[in-house]
Amino acid sequence: MSWPVIALIDFVTIISFENIFYPFQNQGLSVVVSWIFLFVSYVVPYALISSQMSLTFDNQEGGLASWVRRSTNDTLGYWTSWMYWVQSVPYIVDVSNSVIVSFSWIILGDNRLGKRMSTASFGLLTFIIILLFILLENRLKNSLEILSLIGGGAMFIMSMLFVLLAGYAIMHGHPIATQPFNLAAFKPSFSLNYFSTTGLLIFAMSGAELAAPYVSQMRNPKRDFPKAMWMLAIMTGFLTIFGTLALAMFFNAHHIPHDFKMNGPYYAFQLLGHSLGWGDTLMYIFAVVQAIFMMAQLAVLLDASSRVFAGDVADKFMPKWLTKKDKHGRPIHSYTTTAGLSLFLLLLTGTLPNINTIYNWLLNVNGIISPYKTCWVFFAFIAMRWHEERYHSDYVFIKNRKAALGVGWWCFIFTFVCATLGFIPQNVELGTHAFNHQLLLNIITVVVLFGLGFLLPWLRKREEAKQA
Repeated sequence: MSWPVIALIDFVTIISFENIFYPFQNQGLSVVVSWIFLFVSYVVPYALISSQMSLTFDNQEGGLASWVRRSTNDTLGYWTSWMYWVQSVPYIVDVSNSVIVSFSWIILGDNRLGKRMSTASFGLLTFIIILLFILLENRLKNSLEILSLIGGGAMFIMSMLFVLLAGYAIMHGHPIATQPFNLAAFKPSFSLNYFSTTGLLIFAMSGAELAAPYVSQMRNPKRDFPKAMWMLAIMTGFLTIFGTLALAMFFNAHHIPHDFKMNGPYYAFQLLGHSLGWGDTLMYIFAVVQAIFMMAQLAVLLDASSRVFAGDVADKFMPKWLTKKDKHGRPIHSYTTTAGLSLFLLLLTGTLPNINTIYNWLLNVNGIISPYKTCWVFFAFIAMRWHEERYHSDYVFIKNRKAALGVGWWCFIFTFVCATLGFIPQNVELGTHAFNHQLLLNIITVVVLFGLGFLLPWLRKREEAKQA
């Protein structure tokens, strides 16, 4: 595989057009400064750290879990696998929600979903979609992996098209919606809300380690894999920075619609189409691309999250029933556990007042759990460089050991702090019932999803005791 192909595959897995919307709603135009800061101090080091780790442990099946296991011990490798699994569950529910939203825009052509569907119906339909994809996983997976490349490629084209056409519209007289549009508008507020929402930026940009399995499929990984990671970082930086500037052309950063995270991408293409005299054509094209992309992502996510333990986890941590496979090689009880955890999250969302709040809360949960998982990338890098004499890599990120450890610790601490600050509810006022309610939901979700990891080794010990 060539390095541009690997960069593109990883890019469409990591970030999509909608990932620039919720940071824009949370931080306004100042998020451009955040994107630039993160690109220089976080995204580039993250990508190059992933390069070294991928080339150091290039024959391991467990990806990130293998990095941690081989650089430390089996126990921490297990916890990495567990956290990698459960962090995907809120995202699976979130993607299922996005499937419903995309079809509502295709059918209704507007934002009336919240008025036409109750939260109970929304949650039930989300769970039905998850179950349907699990039941049809064996038949859907291969075809939807192809669709994910098609949908992902189309999503990348739509994202770039929006940026370019927005620039064209402005040059041909479209007024800039955000006013005043000056340097002062880009100044960060450095408030509690600003710092508590940075975890969502990390969630939007993380995932460079997903390219690790492709190392063995490259002709010259030493030379080409770092190139792929550089390309990935630059593409991510371009979309986040210039995509946000394009949003400021059509939306007033000081008065953003309350449902911007859920419906913002459709509003954006609708406004762009009207500005160019094309009506709703661009919006409908985007809605179809989004539906294909999200369904493909759901199929791949369900398969990847449910198979994660089959990769590289010590036998003493896993109950035999969880690793049991059917005739197609699918770990059936892993799918059951994924469905159960998804149902748990949906029951929690049933306590929220409306669909828009559900959508926002699930995004916020991803901004907590996903960065905690990302911490393991930097933890493994620190552990490996601490004892670098034990390992050989064809590529070394920062040859000076102390400087490399310093960058690793910076990325680790920054990610951990942002994940922890993410517990603070967003888009609700401090001290209100809604704030306290969402704070409680955040704590319950993290404690249950991560805490269940203690249950599996205990069940495995019980199995061994019965067999003795």
